[in-house]
Amino acid sequence: MSDALLIGIDAGTSVIKAVAFDLEGRQVAQASRRNSYVTLPNGGVEQDMRRTWTDTAAVLRELGETIDRLAQRVVALGVTGQGDGTWLIDAQGQPVHDAWLWLDARASVEAAELGASDGIDVIYENTGTGVNVCQMRSQLLWMVRHAPDLVLRAGTAFHCKDWLYFNLTGVRATDPTEGVLTFGDYRTRDYSTAVIDALGLTDLRHLLPEIVDGARDFHPLSDAAARTTGLPAGLPVSLGYIDIACTALGAGIHDPASQVGLTILGSTGVHMRFVPDADSVDLNAERTGYTLALPGQAFAQLQTNMAATLNIDWVFGLEAEILKTHGITPDPGSIIDGFDRRVMQARPGRALYHPFISAAGERGPFTDPMARASLTGLDLDTGWDDILRGVCDGLVLSARDCYTAMGAMPGEVRLSGGGAKSSALRRLLASALNTPVRAIAQDEAGAAGAVMIAALAQGHFSDATAATDAWIGPLLGELEQPDPALIETYDALFEAYDATRVALSAAWRAQVQARERIL
Repeated sequence: MSDALLIGIDAGTSVIKAVAFDLEGRQVAQASRRNSYVTLPNGGVEQDMRRTWTDTAAVLRELGETIDRLAQRVVALGVTGQGDGTWLIDAQGQPVHDAWLWLDARASVEAAELGASDGIDVIYENTGTGVNVCQMRSQLLWMVRHAPDLVLRAGTAFHCKDWLYFNLTGVRATDPTEGVLTFGDYRTRDYSTAVIDALGLTDLRHLLPEIVDGARDFHPLSDAAARTTGLPAGLPVSLGYIDIACTALGAGIHDPASQVGLTILGSTGVHMRFVPDADSVDLNAERTGYTLALPGQAFAQLQTNMAATLNIDWVFGLEAEILKTHGITPDPGSIIDGFDRRVMQARPGRALYHPFISAAGERGPFTDPMARASLTGLDLDTGWDDILRGVCDGLVLSARDCYTAMGAMPGEVRLSGGGAKSSALRRLLASALNTPVRAIAQDEAGAAGAVMIAALAQGHFSDATAATDAWIGPLLGELEQPDPALIETYDALFEAYDATRVALSAAWRAQVQARERIL
């Protein structure tokens, strides 16, 4: 069918999207709805599971209203969604409670206890993934301790995309990324009894659904879901991987010849490298990061910063506040205007910045919920644009810190996210990594990756490399080489950045204690 379409669902934290692509990987149309969640006084962050499904069905119907004869043209559907968190349903398939999101901070004690437990080596060496407060394994331990009724009533423990897949197909399943990074062995891509025992969750093993690889297997759209979404019953539906793995696929990480890396400069920062097989996975002594299955035998290793461009938002917010104190109401566009010029004209090293602006601390390449942003090295000669440059330098130095923790630097780094549009940030990042970078013109990488997985299951491509060559290759920008004048600058700054980060650990704890005494 020459006008055939594939649909990708990407249910993010703030937006749920349904995106249609043609068989050449070109985006045809999309529909979206704002998502919502509730922040609780005890650090909880929850989302209405029923509404998430209702909104997902709604965007699929809206896509059908946008595209002529969508129900007759669509040949497959792939689904991905926000990662980590815990979405519990009972034996009848109804939500036990609102979903716990990856933003939820309640299980910080449980995560810290796992990190210090006798079983941490078994956990990390099998999953290839560090323990974080946002993960289902930490959250289940909190529930067992503080809300046992939730797990007693539960029949299955899902992640976001698993819940949507269940509503689409009636099948209880998870994928080889989230099932394995929390409870499994990345070498076998299956659950590990040794890991589940080391986590202290043996009694909850029955909550874990079957692991299904959506690049090989799929299930038909149910009659009930067809009526709700306007799509045809029996439509092949593939369970995509965790959203960050789908984003990596949609941004071209599956490129064995180039051994690429991928940096996403969005609100948060994500830094990944392509790994061809399990033997090439490089685990670090700090036991941090994620190891995610990709189609075939490959993996993506990644480290994630809690905040990336949020740091730039913060410094521009300060600038706006300063102007307001002088009776000037700033135009947001005018503040951002000239960003690249201001950054490149400012002096590196006049302000050393650590970009841990998130109230949740940091998780890559180290884990510390008490970590906070800092400006050091200031003197009377430090100007405002020097601070702006310092914030940007901090972002690219934190990226270098993450890549260093994952082993060898990639041959090139592909860039996605809003920050990738900045010529200054691209230049600084290439120089800090001493690696060429290139932007990718992929607006909806997560949905594109989910669609690529569905296309593999339907036999449209022989493997993920062929899909990447056909769909992602035409979207790649020109390689931008490191600036020779800046390479030595960033080598020197990285030594100072790393030494200061290590020294700040005790200061973060003292600051938390001081705030507790004040409040």
